[in-house]
Amino acid sequence: MKTFLKWLVLAPIGAVLIAFAVTNREPVRVIFDPLPGAYSIFEITAPLFIVLFLAAGTGVIAGSFATWLSQRRNRQIARQARADLERLRREAEALRAQLSSRTAIEGPRETA
Repeated sequence: MKTFLKWLVLAPIGAVLIAFAVTNREPVRVIFDPLPGAYSIFEITAPLFIVLFLAAGTGVIAGSFATWLSQRRNRQIARQARADLERLRREAEALRAQLSSRTAIEGPRETA
């Protein structure tokens, strides 16, 4: 069911992107030089859909990186919690071993 819903959403998006790419094949000139002159080394000529897809991809990557940076504190807290959990597990295991060795020496206690 989950796969079906994923395809139900992704198939129309893919169809729109393909139609967009086919429709916008004309080359455009993109200039990265803030002071363009007669000749600029910071320019590319590419189909419009490639320019827009690259811009969108760059935005997605930049947004992902910003989110990753902002989540640093949460990752640090989770790492500390895992370390504390492992320490407590080792401590509990040591206490269980100590209790079982004490029970083996003294014998089981009778309860009233």
